[in-house]
Amino acid sequence: MALDKPYLDIPGTTIFDTEQSRKGYHLNQFCMSLMKAENRERFKANERAYLDEWPMTEEQKQAVLARDLNWCIRTGGNIYFLAKIGATDGKSFQQMAGSMTGMSEEEYREMMIKGGRSPEGNRYLGEDGDAQPHRQPQGNS
Repeated sequence: MALDKPYLDIPGTTIFDTEQSRKGYHLNQFCMSLMKAENRERFKANERAYLDEWPMTEEQKQAVLARDLNWCIRTGGNIYFLAKIGATDGKSFQQMAGSMTGMSEEEYREMMIKGGRSPEGNRYLGEDGDAQPHRQPQGNS
């Protein structure tokens, strides 16, 4: 039986819950393997061959190869594990976060210095906004 997940109404957000954890287990374990220098070297030498050693879905492998962190998250990746891919590529966390928002590292840094993103448009149904008018509110009203 599925649990009631009222947090699914947060637009643009994938919550890393137990379901996502199960979905991304092997993806996240692959990321953790990159903590060892010899594994980073093997991955960098032949990314596809190294990924094929892991029982990840083809979609997860494609997301890693594309370095599309938002796609990785949708397929069960956790940003703290995914950061190992960025580190392997010599990227800072700011560079990675910028890529996830469509911003350069500098644009992302400047936005964060100024207080972060505006909450406008990032509200869920019932919180003074209609961020997802195409969805019906869950629960009994």
